[in-house]
Amino acid sequence: MFGTLSEETQVKVPVSKAWALYGSLELGKIASGKILECVDLVEGNGGVGTILKLTLKPGLGFVHCKEKFTKIDNKNKIKEIEAVEGGYLDLGFDLYRFRIEIKEIPTDVTSSRVKCTIEYEVKEEFAANASFVTAESMTTLMSFANEHLLQSN
Repeated sequence: MFGTLSEETQVKVPVSKAWALYGSLELGKIASGKILECVDLVEGNGGVGTILKLTLKPGLGFVHCKEKFTKIDNKNKIKEIEAVEGGYLDLGFDLYRFRIEIKEIPTDVTSSRVKCTIEYEVKEEFAANASFVTAESMTTLMSFANEHLLQSN
C-alpha cells in the first residue's frame, strides 16, 4: 500500500534564507527540544548520505528512528530524507520518505513557499498502520521552522 501526504506554507523570507534552514542540519536543531527530544548526528556533514538519529518525545508511538539524507538538490531546493532504521520501519513500512521543496513566489520574491511531502509504502499485512502517518508532524515542523526564520530575519 502506497500513500502520500503534503502540506504547504508560505514564509516571508527569500528562498535563499528558507533553503539555508530547511536544506541543512539546522532544521534538526530547530526540532530538537520542541517536537523531538534530541537529534544526534550519526554520520556525515549534512550532505547526501548523512544519517541522523531522532529521539522522539514520549507518546509518539516509537522511541527513536534513524533517517538518511538521500537527495539534496541545491539548484531546485529539494531535500529528501528516508527512514533507515526503527520508527515506521518497525511498524511494517517498507518506505517512509520526507521531502522538502522550497520555491520562490513569483509575485513576491521576498517570500517563499515551503512544501513538505511524506511518501510511504506499507506491507499489506500492516496496512492499518498507515493511519499513524499524519500531516501533524509536518505542520508542526514547518511552524517552528518558519517562526525561527521570521525571528532571525
